[in-house]
Amino acid sequence: MKVSCSTSFAFLILFLFAVQSMVVYAGSFHKDVQIHWGDGRGKVRDRDGKLLSLSLDKSSGSGFQSHQEFLYGKAEVQMKLVPGNSAGTVTTFYLKSPGTTWDEIDFEFLGNISGHPYTLHTNVYTRGSGDKEQQFHLWFDPTVNFHTYCITWNPQRIIFTVDGIPIREFKNSESTGVPFPKNQPMRLYASLWEAEHWATRGGLEKTDWTKAPFTAFYRNYNVEGCVWANGRSSCPANSPWFAQKLDKAGEDKVKWAQSKYMVYNYCTDKRRFPQGVPRVCT
Repeated sequence: MKVSCSTSFAFLILFLFAVQSMVVYAGSFHKDVQIHWGDGRGKVRDRDGKLLSLSLDKSSGSGFQSHQEFLYGKAEVQMKLVPGNSAGTVTTFYLKSPGTTWDEIDFEFLGNISGHPYTLHTNVYTRGSGDKEQQFHLWFDPTVNFHTYCITWNPQRIIFTVDGIPIREFKNSESTGVPFPKNQPMRLYASLWEAEHWATRGGLEKTDWTKAPFTAFYRNYNVEGCVWANGRSSCPANSPWFAQKLDKAGEDKVKWAQSKYMVYNYCTDKRRFPQGVPRVCT
């Protein structure tokens, strides 16, 4: 088959557009976030702002926050957690609005004694009310290599993914009276802090401060979202995440993750909810 120069050029343009659309443009810790607490325990490690570390010792932890607020978005980062005996430590990546009736979407990694797995704790708060915890033991050691954690928040659902695998979907169920975070812009936060009174086996395992400082690493931070400014949000045009939902393959991956690796689900905790599980579970 003979292909004309114009046809070849058209194919080239389509190819270049497709390649460009697949590129992930990572943000910069230098320009996108502020290390807002920790007195020097949080550090950007390279000139390009791609790698950041947070540390915890007996005096203080550390954390950073995004400069911008977002009303919906897709936020992801790669993390390598505290190795060894990390009991009592909590490493986080989450969205949160200010105030006493805040909204919040959580990834929290609860440390453990050496040889025992981290617990990945997920939760969704609306107007200051949470109580929607699901917890997982990961299928890999999150302290050896970097792994990608992503929160997709759009008007219809919140999707939590680990290395591209969806592990939880929290749908907008306002039609049944279940609140959904949709009105309060949120910042991205990350932190490393001490919570030995509850983080590991309900507080039975305490922090071994002889192992301090504890250090976690973050890299390839990237947020694409509806930026909130001057009382309104501005969304990127034609963003796939804004209407993203799980297809059959995605739903099957959630079932796989929850059947094999979920260790706590508020929807099945009858002792905690003796009058019946929350409406969002039904």
